Amino acid sequence: QVQLVESGGGLVQVGGSLRLSCAGSGHDFSSYAMSWVRQAPGQGLEWVSGIYKGGGSTTYADSVKGRFTISRDNAKNTLYLQMNNLKPEDTGVYYCGACSGYVCYDHRPQKYDYWGQGTQVTVSS
Repeated sequence: QVQLVESGGGLVQVGGSLRLSCAGSGHDFSSYAMSWVRQAPGQGLEWVSGIYKGGGSTTYADSVKGRFTISRDNAKNTLYLQMNNLKPEDTGVYYCGACSGYVCYDHRPQKYDYWGQGTQVTVSS
């Protein structure tokens, strides 16, 4: 069993940076591939980035490629998302999810074994 808790969201100006964290409880954290999924106000969920179980491979949506970096520290049971050069369209609630597959590409919560409660990111212009 894994519980996920996101943190690190907040209000930032255009061009600024934030680092999100997703802390996992339980000893199975390293057994799961992890992803970040976001939901802009009034919009549907959007898959943002994924990382393989061991952290060796990462993938990104085109909308964040070159600006966001996903990483994980399995010793600390923590997933990260470093977000640089933030834009107003990055505003939304950011969720982390854990899946038992090789990698998680899906935006739908039902495709994940575990799902966090979300953290709000607001980018002001």
